[in-house]
Amino acid sequence: MEELNGILCIDKPQGFTSFDVVAKLRGIAKTRRIGHAGTLDPMATGVLPLFLGRATKACDLLPDQDKRYTAVFRLGLETDTLDITGTVVSEHPVEVSEAQVREAASRFTGEILQVPPMYSALKVGGKKLCDLARQGVEVEREARPVRIHRLEFLSCDSAAQTYTIDVACSKGTYIRTLVADIGRVLGCGAVLTALRRTEAAGYDLGGCVTLEEVQGCADAGRLPDLLRPVSSAFGRLAQVRLAKAQDRLFRNGVRLDTARLAFFENGTRLDRVPEGNLSVYSSEGIFLGIARAAGGELRLVKLFVLEV
Repeated sequence: MEELNGILCIDKPQGFTSFDVVAKLRGIAKTRRIGHAGTLDPMATGVLPLFLGRATKACDLLPDQDKRYTAVFRLGLETDTLDITGTVVSEHPVEVSEAQVREAASRFTGEILQVPPMYSALKVGGKKLCDLARQGVEVEREARPVRIHRLEFLSCDSAAQTYTIDVACSKGTYIRTLVADIGRVLGCGAVLTALRRTEAAGYDLGGCVTLEEVQGCADAGRLPDLLRPVSSAFGRLAQVRLAKAQDRLFRNGVRLDTARLAFFENGTRLDRVPEGNLSVYSSEGIFLGIARAAGGELRLVKLFVLEV
């Protein structure tokens, strides 16, 4: 069976870890080479982009690593995991208005500092925080900068003290921690009760498939039909198009003179050399890989076509 290469966006079901989904797909696709963009807790559902075959090389190069979530939280509770699946450690009366909740949440937009939760996959001293937490060990964690691009309220239930929010944020943001911090400011605590990721790595729920749909396509021999090309992950990058001779040199790692190259952005030719990473295409429109222009030279960062 020929190795599958491409991106498969899964709508992760509740109760599965991200690794569970990867393990399931390894069995369905008969391949070991699978990576993913952004871990989701078992309680969470939604967009989980999987990278198969040569596409796994894209995981560390993704230009868009922002995320978007629909989250539901409840006031008046605090748990050890910061979500409803954990053990309740305290309960508080809720004596705040919807306006006060909105005002508290507004303090957490823009760049903020977050302390990662103990129940997370982050490692300290080579050990996962979640493993330490299960042993009853709590260690000091350094606050990390993250960015909340947008936080909007979708609905509220004053009787149940639950609120639904739409959050667009940077990579590394913990929505559980965001909710807990809002509850701390309000003085009554808060826990996450539901979480659905609606966007990740530039992909949204509209392009996702379920595990059942993946299995059905695999059984019918149509699994490759579900794969997106790896180039789709780099659609926001400026492009450089190579002539045939340049193509051969590029594939062999030769640095190219940027003065002899054609650069494009949104289909329009540029009169300057773009900064940062670039998508590289052959004259036939084949996606070759990622490169970076610096010092008048275009150098290979990662090749995605088969080496020649």
